[in-house]
Amino acid sequence: MRIAVLSDIHSNLIALDAVLAHAGRVDAVWHLGDIVGYGPDPDGVVARLADVGAIGVRGNHDAAAVGGREIDSFNREARLAMEWTRAHISSTTHDWLDALPQVRTEGEMTLVHGSPLDPTWEYVTDERSARENIAALPTPHGLHGHTHVPIAWFGRADDPGARVQGEVTIDGDVRGIAGRRAFLNPGSVGQPRDGDPRASYLILDPGSGTASWHRVEYDIDAVAAAMTAAGLPARLAERLSFGV
Repeated sequence: MRIAVLSDIHSNLIALDAVLAHAGRVDAVWHLGDIVGYGPDPDGVVARLADVGAIGVRGNHDAAAVGGREIDSFNREARLAMEWTRAHISSTTHDWLDALPQVRTEGEMTLVHGSPLDPTWEYVTDERSARENIAALPTPHGLHGHTHVPIAWFGRADDPGARVQGEVTIDGDVRGIAGRRAFLNPGSVGQPRDGDPRASYLILDPGSGTASWHRVEYDIDAVAAAMTAAGLPARLAERLSFGV
């Protein structure tokens, strides 16, 4: 079984389509939130995910898009983009986003945007937060996004509260998850922030007990042009080329 795990698409349909094409035939598509925000095509991204039967969870940008107070915590550029998103999404997109849960369990995997302890907001970026959240997982393994950085956190299966190890991942990396606690971040499809502008995602194979990370080129100039034409903040378009 092959599952494409996506996160932080941020209304970037061109990047999403590149990832889906690169992934090829998969048995399922899971998403980890922040479907919308920043980018120029929220309706197109939601429609594509619906077309492929994707399941997943809500991120802070998704919650803000449907009227949530999360917008109050956004910086100026993110807030302007979210105000644009609120004004432009269809009722179908609104309802699809509004129906997303904060947490989802699929077999041995817990899906969240931020973390098990704070599904909407927590950034798991260091050993302490990873250790606390691995201990809080109700399943052996978990998937999260929000940081826009691909990484794998591993702990001991017999002692979830023990010291964890973080392993930054690059294109083509494969990690075994069987026999240990794993908390995995696929990176961002639509707004990478690890210095690599290529779209990032992972393939989960529960049968073999492995996860593999992948990077995909896409037409950044076309996305940036669409953002400019829509009147979205210039810096949000410019940063796509640098992966920051």
